Amino acid sequence: MKRILFVMLSAILLASCVAPEIQQPAPVTPAEPEKKPEPSVRPSEKVPQPPKIQSIDWQSIVQPLVDQMVNAHGVEAGKVLLVDSVKNNTNGSLRTLKATDALMSAISNKQAFQVVPKSQVHVARQALGLSAEDSLGLRSKSIGLARYLNADYVLYSVVANNQGQRDLEMQLMLVKTGEILWSGRGDVN
Repeated sequence: MKRILFVMLSAILLASCVAPEIQQPAPVTPAEPEKKPEPSVRPSEKVPQPPKIQSIDWQSIVQPLVDQMVNAHGVEAGKVLLVDSVKNNTNGSLRTLKATDALMSAISNKQAFQVVPKSQVHVARQALGLSAEDSLGLRSKSIGLARYLNADYVLYSVVANNQGQRDLEMQLMLVKTGEILWSGRGDVN
């Protein structure tokens, strides 16, 4: 019985095997590339100009505001001031680092405050886990950073759209209480 079963399975196996057919390769005929007419270039077409980057004179914008702030009621000279980086709350692109630098320069020139150096601010941001790109965004974060640095005041600044006009809004806050001692606004041209 085993032999019959073995013979039948062998027959089925051999019947299912088919000898491969030898196929001839398809003939290859080289095709000639089509010649397309070259597009004509019109010399009268002008290339559009890229948008111009608007240069803002931050020094002239921040100087009058710094003058007002230094002479504000309740502000004590010689205290430690943290100048928080200027935030951009517009839908456009602004060079806020230049604005922050102009603000620090104008305050340093007045010699009314001891401005916390950028290097100390950078180290404090790292210690608190804030990235260099974090513009703090919230007044509470600015005050927390100022407390960490033992500053007496923090200057919070933001550029915002106000009825189609961009304004630089600044607030000088007392770090102990968060009280706003002075606020000012200037047009950003």
